[in-house]
Amino acid sequence: MNALHLAGPASDRAREGLTAVFFGGVRPASSEEEKLAEEIGQALAQAGYQLLHGGYNGLMEAAARGASSEGALVTAVTLIDKHDEWGAFNPHTTTSVHLPDLGARLNHYLDHADLVVAMGGGIGTLHELTAAVYYATTIRPVPVFLVGPAALRLLAFLCEEKWLYETPTRPLGFLHTAESADAFRDRLATLDTASIGGA
Repeated sequence: MNALHLAGPASDRAREGLTAVFFGGVRPASSEEEKLAEEIGQALAQAGYQLLHGGYNGLMEAAARGASSEGALVTAVTLIDKHDEWGAFNPHTTTSVHLPDLGARLNHYLDHADLVVAMGGGIGTLHELTAAVYYATTIRPVPVFLVGPAALRLLAFLCEEKWLYETPTRPLGFLHTAESADAFRDRLATLDTASIGGA
């Protein structure tokens, strides 16, 4: 599937395989976190997912490196007027989509996501993650995985401070966590993808 030609939500298009969206920062907190991102990319590709990501460096590049090492299509999703400023895509990117604004970029990610993975990052990653969580509670219950220590600490804080809580009309069953690549693979293997794609 060529992401350059995708249009509309996942439920309105014929899919050839599955699409994972990866959100992660440009400055990994440690070499271990960067290695984990690469292993997550590998695990996604091995499970049959192509990868949508920001296209740049850091954890995004590590996940892209892992996915491409297993032959997955890796698509960068960026902004038309920021690409020159943000620089060249990482060398593992297969194709790219250039969109006019942040809203269109987020919508592209989420409308095409069969699964979202979020790791540590800066304010941009936080924005993407909260958009994904809101989307999953309001539009379509796409699975959202928080992976690694930074993401797990953030989730704990959001729950403790009641920024994130379950209600009968907004269940949190779409949220998944993993501390390691092995735990991620185990959870990914048991994920029911039959209902992914929305009503």
